[in-house]
Amino acid sequence: MDPRSGAILGLAHADFLSRTQGKAADRRSRLVAEKKSQRWLDGACHAAAVCQSAARLTVVGDQENDIYQAFAACPPGADLLVRAAHDRALGDGGRLFAHLDALPIAGWTGFELPAAPGRKARPVQLAIRFTATRIAHPRKGRREGPESLAVTLIDVREPAPPPGAAAIHWRLMTTQRVASVEDALDVVGLYRQRWTIEHLFRTLKTQGFDIENLRIEDEVPLRGLVMATLLAAVTIQQLVHAREGNAMPGPLRPVTDAFEPEDQPLLEAFCTRLEGRTQRQKNPHPRGSLAYAAWVCARLGGWTGYYGKPGPIFMLNGWRYFQAAKAGARLHATAKNV
Repeated sequence: MDPRSGAILGLAHADFLSRTQGKAADRRSRLVAEKKSQRWLDGACHAAAVCQSAARLTVVGDQENDIYQAFAACPPGADLLVRAAHDRALGDGGRLFAHLDALPIAGWTGFELPAAPGRKARPVQLAIRFTATRIAHPRKGRREGPESLAVTLIDVREPAPPPGAAAIHWRLMTTQRVASVEDALDVVGLYRQRWTIEHLFRTLKTQGFDIENLRIEDEVPLRGLVMATLLAAVTIQQLVHAREGNAMPGPLRPVTDAFEPEDQPLLEAFCTRLEGRTQRQKNPHPRGSLAYAAWVCARLGGWTGYYGKPGPIFMLNGWRYFQAAKAGARLHATAKNV
């Protein structure tokens, strides 16, 4: 993702896991490379290799990625940002959670918390705390890495949530240096973008491609189908983001983010057929932009252009329609040449 605009640039890495029953008692005696936790370290390394030309790379993970060795093995040129899951021992003998609780409030920020199942949208005001410190190697388990690591801690909490609402509270750990409230807010903004992966899962599952209902027992074709579906779901999320066009920060993304260059004539042909007489029924985006293609797919998917913004279901239906039309056009061209 581009941290400035939030645009999805593509998929850097994917890993398939086969869930099996393990012995919890043995976990701490094994090396990270022998655990499923290794996928977090592998993901960071693959992302660093794919994005080596980036000006800056930040790998963002949820609480499951709060692994000491993930910080110790953070690839050169990359930063790691995770939500803390463990009340870790610090290098000076203190504890992470208590240390954050004792910090003075450095600043405040606010934003509109979007609606979610069982939760209404509401404004939130958050207190910001941050500090540089060192986390100590866990006492239990195999020794891997140095005795302590330098990290920055950022605490974001809602001191006065509405009655009955769960307070927002994030404890973040990062390898990035934070010298001001503005720096801390930049890091918080990066972590908020992690929610994009949840939208991707929604598109993959019952709200979109419905991969839970796949009935394939052979693991090889199952992985192939899931990978193809994952790539398609990334495209759908790219289209959803691009629908805003010039309303989003940064330059418009090119159509080649999600389509082949030879798709442009078919997109333009569909656009000509779909545009209506009123201004609201015109494609407002320039040709060659991903926003232009997003408008076409949304209209093909049943969006009228009048009510609300097209979500992943409209985009998915329209993208499927476009791919079917593209296959038909290729078949027709082949038949003419026979």
